[in-house]
Amino acid sequence: MALPALLGLLLFIALPFLFAVVLSFTSLKMGSPLPTRFVGAEQYHRVLTAPSFQRALLNNALFALAVVPLQTASALGLALLLNIRLRGIAVFRTLFFMPVVFPMSLVAVIWTLIYAPGPGGMMNSLMALVSGGNLGPWDYLHTKVLALPAIIVMSVWQGVGFQMVVLLGGLQSIPAVLYEAAVIDRAGKWGCFCHVTLPRLRNHLIFTALVTTILAFRLFDQVRIMTRGGPDNATTTVMFEAVRAVFERQQVGAASAMTVIFFLIVLGITRLQRMLVREEREIS
Repeated sequence: MALPALLGLLLFIALPFLFAVVLSFTSLKMGSPLPTRFVGAEQYHRVLTAPSFQRALLNNALFALAVVPLQTASALGLALLLNIRLRGIAVFRTLFFMPVVFPMSLVAVIWTLIYAPGPGGMMNSLMALVSGGNLGPWDYLHTKVLALPAIIVMSVWQGVGFQMVVLLGGLQSIPAVLYEAAVIDRAGKWGCFCHVTLPRLRNHLIFTALVTTILAFRLFDQVRIMTRGGPDNATTTVMFEAVRAVFERQQVGAASAMTVIFFLIVLGITRLQRMLVREEREIS
């Protein structure tokens, strides 16, 4: 029964990745009259010492460090608010989850319009209204300091619904008897949250943090549509650099090395998550 799925993983994931590993040790460049030669680890040295790739790694790290806690905290707050029995609460749950269903390309185009420069832009109008005209107008996507935070805000808004659903499912699986016992022990709402809710949501929080971190390192669509890595590589990412290397500069070997490095980063994060989950199981 598992053979079709394993065959698909082998043909479309394992073999292409092994092929990429082999190509990462070569100087393959499409359209080049020079013969392809084996360069070994020199390809990885070139990639890791390239300023653009170093900036891409830094941007991915900054993006993950900002998005993971912001999105997780926002999702937990929304899950707590929506975990109440009110008439029509399902409508609100659907509305908060709806951005996850939309294609990222559509969301990126909409937010590009929201970030439009000048006093007529929606974000600039909102900032002027909130600050009484003391802030803005700014060109969010073409200012080096503001471009990455602008993408972070948009990404948190788009992805928070997924984490909310996962955490909401975790909240609904917590037995009510635990809260009743906490109340009998004179625990207030904060005590119930710290000693009942958070411990029971630990694995759910680890899972959502892991998925969000992986998606943070896969950041591409927003950058491609909204900023194209600019200004001055302020929003470039590992995936964007890999795509640009193979399709703009035809450097297949360098792009393959970037994808292998990306895989190792994701593998390390996944391994760390597995260690945390194992520790939780041993404690319980």
